[in-house]
Amino acid sequence: MQHSSIPSFVLYGEKSGDNVPEFAHIETIATRSALYDWEISPHRHLRSVQALLLSNGQVEFRCDDLVRHLCAPCYMIVPIGSVHGFRFTPETSGHVMTLSAGFTSRATGSNDPLLRLLTQGACGTVPEANVARVSWLCDELLNCQADWRAPQPMFMALAEALVRSLPLPIQDETLDEERLVAFRRLIETHLREHCSVSWYARRLGITAKTLNRTCQRSLGCTPTELIHARLILEARRLLAFTNATIAQVSEDLGFSDASYFSRFYARLTGNRPRCDRMPNDGHSLRAWAMPRP
Repeated sequence: MQHSSIPSFVLYGEKSGDNVPEFAHIETIATRSALYDWEISPHRHLRSVQALLLSNGQVEFRCDDLVRHLCAPCYMIVPIGSVHGFRFTPETSGHVMTLSAGFTSRATGSNDPLLRLLTQGACGTVPEANVARVSWLCDELLNCQADWRAPQPMFMALAEALVRSLPLPIQDETLDEERLVAFRRLIETHLREHCSVSWYARRLGITAKTLNRTCQRSLGCTPTELIHARLILEARRLLAFTNATIAQVSEDLGFSDASYFSRFYARLTGNRPRCDRMPNDGHSLRAWAMPRP
């Protein structure tokens, strides 16, 4: 998609307000989403950050290459310029708050969690202890909103309190670890089905590109290489600890053709399967390793 083809709004579907230097706006999710059959198409805000708070319902949230399915009570922070879209379940309730770029100046410094939330974005569950406060703040913001093109100090103070009531974004390292744990679990469950990387990514709620980047960053390998390494490890276990024939090992691992399995095995290990039958003492297994955890 070309840069110029991505729709850009101050408020979704509206072109007004382009010349307003400072603004702050809040409305219910239903106010706008119900007009579009509860689906907000991909777009971006070049001059504002957006916070969405769901008190009831579910949403499919897309932001750049992130895809998440969230259930209320949940939140989403969309940084300036990010391409994002939403698909809500009908009758979802909650609020959408849009704040001009200058709102980030309320941060007390570069280490202020407020700045991280607004510039990095985040999404997740609203902590149970904060649900009532978030709900009250949203209602108060809606009640005291006057002219969104000239936000009043009380509105801005309440908006800051609302953002500060939300959890910090998970650090990349922690998020990578969680994704890899879930990915490995899926591999174990579906190893013999030979699912595509895209299939795994969809089950994880992310794109194939994000899954690839996560594996490269943490393991130094691609998702496909991780899946293949697990297949080879299982094949070697079967060859070492069972009396199964090559054809039976191939079938057990989901290969439809034994000769293809042999070629696959040779390509990844440098040996034909029959060359890797070993004494049943297990010592050689110590040399077999998947990519570093």
